[in-house]
Amino acid sequence: MVNESPDARPRRRLRPTRRGKVVLAVGALLVASAAVLIPLSLTGSDEGGREEERPRSTLMIPEGRRASQVYEAVDQALGLKPGSTGKVATTVDLALPAQAEGNPEGYLFPATYPLDAATEPAGLLRYMADTARKHFGADHVTAGAQRNNVSVYDTITIASIVQAEADTASDMGKVARVVYNRLLKDMPLQMDSTINYALKRSTLDTTTADTQLDSPYNSYRIKGLPPTPIGNPGEEALRAAVSPTPGPWLYFVTVGPGDTRFTDSYDEQQENVEEFNRTRASAATG
Repeated sequence: MVNESPDARPRRRLRPTRRGKVVLAVGALLVASAAVLIPLSLTGSDEGGREEERPRSTLMIPEGRRASQVYEAVDQALGLKPGSTGKVATTVDLALPAQAEGNPEGYLFPATYPLDAATEPAGLLRYMADTARKHFGADHVTAGAQRNNVSVYDTITIASIVQAEADTASDMGKVARVVYNRLLKDMPLQMDSTINYALKRSTLDTTTADTQLDSPYNSYRIKGLPPTPIGNPGEEALRAAVSPTPGPWLYFVTVGPGDTRFTDSYDEQQENVEEFNRTRASAATG
């Protein structure tokens, strides 16, 4: 939700964001016998030299997970000491774009990855980054970035915001359009999801104090995109960032499940936010 009016600044500021979505889901880890996405070595030899199949399992990384959550999931899946994969990530070469400055956020592609007894964090992170580069290097992504006058890396950053903010997949194109519209108008994005990322949390509320946070991820104080993606977006969010839905919208708020209101009117946004607050207060006391 957006907070600034051309004529006045209300005490409780409005934002262009949904506020109603829990962004952070810790421990979202699925290990199961399942299909292969990335071909890791899953066979070995017995003492007689005969090929034998090693036990298989898979690690599912859902869309929108932050790098820290991916590291945690890999540690759990491989039975490693907490923090092990995070340490590896600081040293392994993932062939990231120069704009990333070594930060793999956004390039640990959400997918289902097969594991075997030989799987190690470095190799798994490389496969994730390789998978991301294949998706992000597609012709339609490059063409979309050029059409939108942003870099591919910026497109991934926008996709990560869309992933965090959109209530439903059908809303993603409109959320992306709000981001682009505000960038074009030199307006701060004012996305709660970027503050949540900076504070390593998930919350339904952003306070006035939060919006004063001294962080490059505070999109209330700093115009433009955050310095890195704020999570690892999936295909639908990427598609929305590449080809946003046409429209004039500058504000949005999810009033209820499946009911996200988009508008270019500040006054209408205020009314929608008030309805959101009433609905939430009623649910809390009901």
